[in-house]
Amino acid sequence: MAIKELKIKGDLYRRRTDIVGFVNGIPLLFIELKKNTVDVQDAYTNNYTDYLDTIPHLFYYNAFLMLSNGTEAKVGTLGSKYDFFHDWKRLNEQEAGSVALETMLRGICDKANFLDLLENFILYDHSGGTTVKILARNHQYLGVNEAVKAYEARKLNNGKLGVFWHTQGSGKSYSMVFLSQKIRRKFSGSPTIVVLTDREELNTQISDTFENCGFLGKTKASKFMATSGNDLINKLKGNPSFIFTLIQKFNQKVEEPIIPKHDIIIMSDEAHRSQYGVFADNMMELIPTAARIGFTGTPLLSDDNITERTFGGYISIYDFKRAVEDKATVPLYYENRGEKILDIWQ
Repeated sequence: MAIKELKIKGDLYRRRTDIVGFVNGIPLLFIELKKNTVDVQDAYTNNYTDYLDTIPHLFYYNAFLMLSNGTEAKVGTLGSKYDFFHDWKRLNEQEAGSVALETMLRGICDKANFLDLLENFILYDHSGGTTVKILARNHQYLGVNEAVKAYEARKLNNGKLGVFWHTQGSGKSYSMVFLSQKIRRKFSGSPTIVVLTDREELNTQISDTFENCGFLGKTKASKFMATSGNDLINKLKGNPSFIFTLIQKFNQKVEEPIIPKHDIIIMSDEAHRSQYGVFADNMMELIPTAARIGFTGTPLLSDDNITERTFGGYISIYDFKRAVEDKATVPLYYENRGEKILDIWQ
């Protein structure tokens, strides 16, 4: 139920909000509206922050904050600075995109989407000693749900879930967490999710993201890391929730493949690099029934047949141009500079 101009009493003040959305009596949605001649940020600076101060109990259970002047709309979470409120421009990836309020309402407030976002696309990141509430961005929500569809059809596509190409800086690590979260919540069984990288710093970065988002429970990420080839095989023979490993750990000659009763899902980061060579061949021989999805920030070369053969075609594309337009990443500029080189032999 959406209530217009709801009057709320605080300890000292009363405030009249524009729209508050209730689900089963819980105020999960807050919308602040301005005239189309007023900048959207004004809704944040002059209204939302005032309500936080005067009627904070309105936001105890809030999931989504929307700010709009009709022609432009932003969505964010409690505690976020205005810079972290973002657009919801597309209902599917093929659309050019519109920042109008109508697109956001159709994308977020559709009943199925609203409950999906509430259940599967909100994280609490505890890194750095602070807690940050994170709502998936539009491109992450659309891309992860395409990956979920591919996982649902994994037996029909021979375990090839596809290539998830989202440009550098667009939040691939969070997308991997969102995907893991939804798979573990919405599908029966207890799959083992293998997060695969080819560099130690990437392995640490991604495993820390999972840990800091509370997705490993009270267990440290290091407990889920494969320390050697033998340790990796032992972990795969069990049924841990996660395994974080370098592709280089698949360094044992395969004598007998591991074919468990539970699902194994390989999430390969920087997939354009990590699926080549003898280690990748060993992996495919060791766990031949595993489902595979490749994450990359780089478009595949036209003659890159190995990546497609390993993972299948693209399931989600969020390229650099769109990321810059959506302010999900910063633009790159090339300045052509050159210094004169003196001929010292003259």
